[in-house]
Amino acid sequence: MTSQTVLVTGATGGIGRATALLLARLGYRVFATGRKPDRLEELRRQAGDRPLETLLLDVNDADSIAAAGAEVERRTGGRGLDALVNNAGYGLIGPLELVAESELRGQFETNVVGLLRVTQQFAPAMRRRGAGRIVNVSSVVGRLVLPFQGVYCATKHAVEALSDALRMELAPFGVRVTLVEPGPIRTHFAETATASAAGYRDAGSPYAPAVERYERTVRAWDARSPGPEAVARTIARVLRRKRPRARYVVPGRFRAAIWAVRLAPTRVVDAVLRRAVGLTPRELARPVGPPVPR
Repeated sequence: MTSQTVLVTGATGGIGRATALLLARLGYRVFATGRKPDRLEELRRQAGDRPLETLLLDVNDADSIAAAGAEVERRTGGRGLDALVNNAGYGLIGPLELVAESELRGQFETNVVGLLRVTQQFAPAMRRRGAGRIVNVSSVVGRLVLPFQGVYCATKHAVEALSDALRMELAPFGVRVTLVEPGPIRTHFAETATASAAGYRDAGSPYAPAVERYERTVRAWDARSPGPEAVARTIARVLRRKRPRARYVVPGRFRAAIWAVRLAPTRVVDAVLRRAVGLTPRELARPVGPPVPR
């Protein structure tokens, strides 16, 4: 059991939900945050009598973040948080040539700018107290790149860079910053991502056959992947460790993929990934099949 206070962003589904429930079960006082009151209420009921409280917090809204910060200060008697888990984020699929600027800006606003806004709200109390933990949920694609996920990969590369800088800047003040890098995890991510690809599967799109194949690949990964509880357990382990590592990959087997991409010649990596998603002249000439079932 612990008396530590943790705030989790994006806690109404997937990794955030699993993390909030697990930490509450372990005895942490959890502030589970999200944008939708009904989903937060459902989460609170699911937690039962465990120490889980809910707060409205939209990482894209500075006023919402400030209000949540003031409420945390009030509820903790001015002490603030012991730990912050920055989990809120999403990803869309699309060839960069055709991605709308609104989709580009939206993903960066949520995945990068929102993460930093929340950190700037809650890190000062940790710094002043001389202790704290910040866990940023990134992705294995923060260290490698997949075709058709260029924007999402770019946001996670940015999260990696911000986290590395934060880790060095906050270390003298006793605040430890750790990255958790999930690989494919069975959440609603695949559903959201593949839904965003529908427009690129139109017969007139030059990428249609490859996007169709990529959708099927994403769904196959999703079916074989562990659930969000695997990531939640890793986050809990990070919070318990006195000296956590800078990075944790979940599942651990994806560490090999990261190293393979780093060590192999770029032309070899490119060729393997292009073939995997159908970015070859032969595959791109293939007729597009029926929509991918959801």
